[in-house]
Amino acid sequence: MSYRTNKSQQDLLNQFLSEHGVQLSEETLDKLYQFADLVVETKEFGNLISAKDSEKFLSRHIADSLVPFVFLKESLTLNANVNTKNNGSPTLRSEDDNLQDDKIRWADMGAGAGCPVFPLAIAMPNVQFYAVEPRHMRVKFMQMVKEKLHLDNLTVVGKRFETSGLTDLDFISCRALSTFENDWERAQPGLKRGGTFVTLKSFNNIAHLENDSKVHIQKYVLPAEEQVYALVTRGNNE
Repeated sequence: MSYRTNKSQQDLLNQFLSEHGVQLSEETLDKLYQFADLVVETKEFGNLISAKDSEKFLSRHIADSLVPFVFLKESLTLNANVNTKNNGSPTLRSEDDNLQDDKIRWADMGAGAGCPVFPLAIAMPNVQFYAVEPRHMRVKFMQMVKEKLHLDNLTVVGKRFETSGLTDLDFISCRALSTFENDWERAQPGLKRGGTFVTLKSFNNIAHLENDSKVHIQKYVLPAEEQVYALVTRGNNE
């Protein structure tokens, strides 16, 4: 069944967004559903997702991918140019905000099949995103999706992040890539001063960071999931 007609999955995603005070336009939601269908139904680029996860792609993977948008939009002022506050939390602009020539630049390391960077690019069309992924077939898939969804604010970079040439970035993200410490070490050289590293992890894997004053942790639970997850951010103040 297409996610464009899968009412139960749509309801779970929209309930998650609504619970956190977020309402996306019908056009934005439709693009998210189209992206979900492309990931689940496309077979020519290899196994992009497990059969189990393909049945709950909206409630598990799209919802999770939107967590940076959901929580950072909810808790921070969105109309400032400053990218971090004293606690290392970032400032974002949403689909409703106007950007001039000072576009926020956001790179996602190890983008894989496009989560979280494609949902974020769909939700925040005024932010310039870079999906950085070295695996050739994943790169080809993401290029195809970018063209089908007309995502002009997203560039697919077929390299490892360390050799991508991307620097002076406002945000760098990754989702369940490695340990927080390893991911932060990879990301830091590419961040501008005052930029922010954003990652999505199982809370159990980052619980040891709770008393680290340089790190900001937001715990959350996804629809129909028991596990506790965490949005972890750290500002680059060096």
